[in-house]
This record gives sequence, structure tokens and C-alpha cells, in this order.
Amino acid sequence: MQTISQIEKMVAQGLENINFKREPKGLYEPIDYIIRIGGKRIRPRLCLTAYSLWEGEVTDEIVVPALALEVFHEFTLIHDDIMDNADIRRLQPTVHKKWGQNTAILSGDVMSIEAFRLLNYGPVKRLPQMFSLFTKTAAQVCEGQQLDMDFENEEEISHEQYLQMIGLKTGVLLACSAAMGGVLAGRMAKEVDALYLYGYLLGLAFQITDDYLDCYGDPKVFGKKIGGDIENNKKSWMMVEAIYRAKEAGRSEELSNLMKMEPSQEKIDAVKSLYDSLEVPQAAERKIEQLYLEALAVLEPLALEPEKLALLEEFARMITFRKK
Repeated sequence: MQTISQIEKMVAQGLENINFKREPKGLYEPIDYIIRIGGKRIRPRLCLTAYSLWEGEVTDEIVVPALALEVFHEFTLIHDDIMDNADIRRLQPTVHKKWGQNTAILSGDVMSIEAFRLLNYGPVKRLPQMFSLFTKTAAQVCEGQQLDMDFENEEEISHEQYLQMIGLKTGVLLACSAAMGGVLAGRMAKEVDALYLYGYLLGLAFQITDDYLDCYGDPKVFGKKIGGDIENNKKSWMMVEAIYRAKEAGRSEELSNLMKMEPSQEKIDAVKSLYDSLEVPQAAERKIEQLYLEALAVLEPLALEPEKLALLEEFARMITFRKK
């Protein structure tokens, strides 16, 4: 069984070995840039962690498909930043700010294609199942992004709608990553399904944590501007919960007026003050804890030895209770 530290090194080395210094330079340089400026690289790490629960040796035909998950994720970030008009990613200028929107779109497109190329390095007998899982997931991520944009035009959405959206936008790729590790290890369907659900629930917790940090994180640690979701009136978990609580407290008009403000630090501070008075941060922390515990509970069908279960618990804590 590989340790989290060993897996981190495998992923870092694997990404370093992918050659994006190709021609035309204008197309590939942004790809090399977004890969090299870091990130948590959670998805390939989760894939290899799941795989290592049963298999000791991790060869290139396992590592390279795991890297496909990261390349696809980075593609979604490039396009996501364009849609959000974000200036900063990981304390660095976003691709579209550095190279322009047209180049960012095209470089992102190439990354999505590259992900499929890397996936094809997997064990031949596993490829049909791998591609079936990955292609379904890729479409679902796009569906989630569309819902996210659609919700910006809605005055109010339910918690169920929000969870459906982040389940598609964030949850399914983490679910795919965990399940892919089981597929690569040749595990039974019930084991792959348990890993999928574990990853999905962690994905929900991860996104709500992200929403929380967008309001209350340290910008020097978080790597993005604090309050961007508030400025853009995004239907984050924080906003959805605030809308519900404001209605219960008779403060819906107050929140509505704040949302009509032009993007500014004043707007961010005012909305956060309302969040605080409605105890939205505490509610978010409880929801994150609940999803974390649910993710661990679904691992029971795997019947793992204590040290292997501890590995998944450590991974879950690492990505759920984080500062960036």
C-alpha cells in the first residue's frame, strides 16, 4: 500500500514528465503554465489512493490514466475562470487574463482532448469500463457548469437544486477519480460503487468548503480573491443558506438590496456581516462535517483493514477540513 506522501510524489513526477512544450507555442504554453503553477491535484491522488488499497505496484499504465483526471480538471478551471471573469488562480493571473480569452478557450479544448489520450494508456482490458466512466463524467461536469450559470439568473434556488448542481460540477469528478482507482485495480462492482459514492460525498463537502473559504478564507492561503462569489451573486452554499435563513428571520428584503449593489469591497463586507448575524458560517461547518462522516460511512462494503481505512479517512480530512 502506498502512502499519501508517496502518491503525491508519483503525481508530481508524472505531471512533470508530460511534455507540453510543443508547437504552436501560443497554444501549448498556457497549458504548461496552468499545470506548473500547482494546485492540490486531488483527483489523481484519490485515484491512486483507491488503487493502492489493493495493489502494491503502481506502474505507468496506472499513473498516466490518473493524470488524465487532473488534466481534465485543469481544462475545466480555464473555462470556469473565463465564465467567472476571474483574475487570479493560485495567486497567479488566470490563463485568459495572461493570454486572452480566445487562446484560453482553445488551450482548454486541447487539454480536454489530451485527457482522453492519457486515459488510453491504461490496461487494455480495463479501457472500455474506464472510458465509459470518464465520458459520462465529462458530460456531467459540463451539465453542472451550465446549471451554475443558469442559477445566477434565479432569485432563489433550493438546497436540493444547489446540491444537484455541485454534485455534477464537482462531485462526479471526485467520484470518478475514486471509482477509477477501483476499476484500475479490477475490483468488483459493489466496491467500485462504494468508492464512487465516497468520492461523490467528498466532492460535495469539498465544494461547500470552497464556498465557505471564498467568504472567510485567507487570500494569501486560499489563492483567490475573497468575496468573488458575493460580488457576482453566485448561488453558493453560503448564499442559498442565507436566502433561506433571511426569509425565516424576516430579512429577505435586506439581503435582496445587498445583492443589488455593484461589485465592491463594501458589498462583500455587508453580505458577510449578514451571513454572520444569520449564523451561516456555523451552518456551513455543520454541513461539511455531516458530508465527511457520510463519506466514511459508505466505505463499509469495502471491508478494509484498519490501516487502509485510515488512509481514506486521512485523505477525506485533508481535502475537507482545509484552508485553501
